[in-house]
Amino acid sequence: MRLAVIADLHANLEATLAVHEDLRRRDIKELWVLGDIVGKGPRPREVLQWVQQHASRTVQGNWDARVAGVTNRPQDLWPRSRLSAPELRYLAELPFGIEEQFGGAWWRFVHASSKGVFHRLYPHSSLHEQLEAFAPQPHLGLHEYADALVYADIHETLMLDVEGRPLINCGSVGNPLDSTLPSYLILEFAETGPSYSAQFVRLTYNRDAEIAAAEQSGMPFTREYIAELLTGAYQKRRARGEGTG
Repeated sequence: MRLAVIADLHANLEATLAVHEDLRRRDIKELWVLGDIVGKGPRPREVLQWVQQHASRTVQGNWDARVAGVTNRPQDLWPRSRLSAPELRYLAELPFGIEEQFGGAWWRFVHASSKGVFHRLYPHSSLHEQLEAFAPQPHLGLHEYADALVYADIHETLMLDVEGRPLINCGSVGNPLDSTLPSYLILEFAETGPSYSAQFVRLTYNRDAEIAAAEQSGMPFTREYIAELLTGAYQKRRARGEGTG
């Protein structure tokens, strides 16, 4: 079985379409999305509809929850105004995580961590906190002690060994912050036995077209979004008295 794992699309349609073409070229049919479909970028509806059409399974990200109604920042209200009531309900009702067995091992897939969509797990988090990420969280629908954890949220590709348990971050498609190039993860599981392989993929995409779409959108924090696409460096968003262009 070959499984593509993508996350943090952030309404970046051009990067999303580049991933789509790469998946088609590799003939990968199984696609799981680990949240943050919307937010930051200029085309939330188009990217959300792409996910609904092509993803086999999807979990909720923190931006999905925010845009669906959890918070009311300018960067939440703008994409919310572009989505229909059914689309917002889809975001609000996405599951927290996925647990599946591959080769006799329990694999867990979440957005930010096993503790919640707003609880961040960093590469420099303590060993205790990293080990806790594999523990059951029944109130969030995570009932197994995970043998491997795949997550997103920090926008950086990552593969760590946590006392024999793989901790893997798939990186970001639409808003990478460890590069200017989108990334995603391919997992391949043996038909028999516990073996697996993991491959990170980096892609170029039509960044100029994405920047043009952002400039024409009227969305807040356009300047910060474009700077992140050009540099791969996080830009803090603060409301300005003179506007949010």
